[in-house]
Formats: sequence, structure tokens, C-alpha cells
Amino acid sequence: MRIAYLVSRFPHVSETFIVRELDAVAAQPGLELELLALFPSVNPTVHPRAQPWLERRRRPSVGEGIAGLLWWACRRPGRLAASVALVCRGYARRPSLLARALATVPLAASHARFVRLRKVDHVHAHYATYPLLAAWFGHRLTGVPYSVTVHAHDIFIDRSFLARRLAEATFVVAISEYNRQFIRTHGSPGQTPIHVVHCGLEPAAYPFRPRVPSSTRPIRALCIASLQEYKGHRVLLHALADAGERLSRVQLDLVGDGPERGELEELVLRLGLAARVRFHGSLPEPAVADLLGAADLFVLPSVVARNGQQEGLPVVLIEALAAGVPVVASRLSGVPEVIRDESTGLLAEPGDPEALARLIEAVIDDSVAARARAEAGRQLVEREFDIHRSAATLGQLFLDATRQPR
Repeated sequence: MRIAYLVSRFPHVSETFIVRELDAVAAQPGLELELLALFPSVNPTVHPRAQPWLERRRRPSVGEGIAGLLWWACRRPGRLAASVALVCRGYARRPSLLARALATVPLAASHARFVRLRKVDHVHAHYATYPLLAAWFGHRLTGVPYSVTVHAHDIFIDRSFLARRLAEATFVVAISEYNRQFIRTHGSPGQTPIHVVHCGLEPAAYPFRPRVPSSTRPIRALCIASLQEYKGHRVLLHALADAGERLSRVQLDLVGDGPERGELEELVLRLGLAARVRFHGSLPEPAVADLLGAADLFVLPSVVARNGQQEGLPVVLIEALAAGVPVVASRLSGVPEVIRDESTGLLAEPGDPEALARLIEAVIDDSVAARARAEAGRQLVEREFDIHRSAATLGQLFLDATRQPR
């Protein structure tokens, strides 16, 4: 069976989980994968494991998009026109999104032509934004079934035209039970089945070394997250500053880049943390692994942003647990499904620097409990977040979908 994965951009520095999934699904017997992208990458960082897929990626140019529209206009003019009209109605209340959706249409038409000529059996989109739009648009033209994995911003911020695109999918994949319930309540997927399939990793690639924070030397804390409001970096910085001497040994490494970097750098200076906080920017996967290997503590202080953006289920938390790093995170969305409070980590209420500081102290002060949580975390990763198990589930879903009558 030939499966086409459809993504917005490839490679994307923060989406290593998609590359892992591509590798693992491609290894499933009976499946052959194609990789389709819509837009150019915005970050020059390319993880080594993404390089082979970069060479196989298909991303149409503007000319190829126009050629795709003309190709379908000659073959299915009525369906093409009706589909464009549905897009216009679906995004009519959001002009900025409508403009982006209409820019996606010719790219979707080009991919649909490729799907038809390449005899692709099923299309799977990652994210319910423009990849899902392109998969739905292609389905309208080709009849090839499609599915989608929903994550976070794609369902939490804006749900324009979402219900129809989900309802016509063969199935939906949610990365967490929280997301599955959210889609059922807010996404109106109709009778489309929703399956929880975790983003995973290869546990064997993460040597397990449970960390016991030192009682005397500096504590290396790590936060890997794009520098955006919903990641909650301000909460973490205030927690370190307001705790005073209690957390004075904590040195913080921040990995990631984004629109808030300048403001966060200014906040570090105002809070007097310049000697203790390092901004690393975006790093390739091996460099991130090195920092994770050296960390004594992992902190992800996520919040709900003003625009409604929040976490899905951050893969970086799974990576930290796999490596044996004690984790403090926010009690938010799907996070408690991996950071189970007092079992695999500690959870603070979102947006509360004082509570976050207390939990960081708790990790430092009780090494026995920190080690027990680290061991439980590794067991959870091996049991529920192994990418090979997730890939086997997806592979079976794809095979089942191709056997359904069109």
C-alpha cells in the first residue's frame, strides 16, 4: 500500500516526532511512503535523521501549483469549482485564514495530481490546519481516503471549517486522550472514529541514567521549547528569581527559538539572572541529546496563551523521562497523561511561579523520590510511548482504511 504523508513544512526543527514516525511507519511490512510538503522551511536547522526524507520530499512550486489547478480544471471542473467555493465559505469569517487557505489550494491541487498519477492509496496529514485542508481538497478531486493527526494549535486556536474536514476523514488520530475528548466536544467529527496514538520515540536510543540532583554543586535545569507565550518561560524565570537563595544553585539552559526571545532576554537581565540563564537557540538533535544527558532537572512551565494556544502532549517530556531526568511540568491539557503527578514527575498549576519553585525545590531536596519517579517514568515510556508500537498501530489503521469501499 502506498501512503502519502502530508505536512505543512519539512523539515521543521521542532517536529522530530514526525521524522521518527516516518521512519517507523516506513519500516512496517506492506507499506511504501511518500512525503508531501506545502510550504518552504523557515529554519535552516536540519536534524541528521531528517536528511534522507528531505531528499524524498515533494514540495510543489508556484508554477506546479498552477499546473495542478489547470490539470484538474480540464478533468473535474465542477468538483474543483465546488471545492474552492466550500473553502471560501468555510473561512469567510477569517479573511487572513481565507487568504492562506486559497494559497494552499493550488499546492493541494498539485499534490492531488501526484496522488492520482502515483496511485497513492491513502493520504495522512499531520496537523488539522493547511495539511488537513490539502488532504481534504485532494480527496474531493481524487476520491483517495485521508486521515489526520491533530496536535495542539491546529485545534485549540481556530476551528474554522474543521468539522467538515474531520467528518469526511476515514479516521482521526489524537495524540492524547485529552485531545480526543476535545475533538469530540469542539470538533464535530460526526461518525469519524478517533484513535489515540501517542507520538513516541525509540527507548533504546535514550540510555537511562536516573539523575539525583546534588546537594552541593550547581543544578543544571533544562527547558526545551519554542520561545512562545504558551510555553511559559516567564513563569520559570520568575520562579528562579523570586525564590532567592532557595534556588540559587539552579543554572538554566533554554533550547529553542521564537518570537519572544528578545523579551525573554530582557526579562533575564531585569531579574538579575544573566549569569544563570543561557539561550542556546535552535539546535540539531545530537546537540539537544547532549544537553539532555547533562541535565539534572527538566522543567516545562506551560500555560494557556491569550489566543488559546496550549500544549498537546509535548514529546520533549517523553524524551526527558526516557533519559531519566526528573521532570516538573504544568497540569495542563495532555501533560498529565505522561507526567503523572507524584508518580513519573511533579505537576504545578499553570502560571504560578511560587508553586513551580516549590516543586523544583522538592526535586532537589528529595533525591530518593526523584529517582523513584525517574524509574517509573522510564517504565511508562517503554510501555506506552515506544514509536514502534505506535507505528504498528498506524500501519494497521492505514491498511484498514485502504480496504474500505470508496
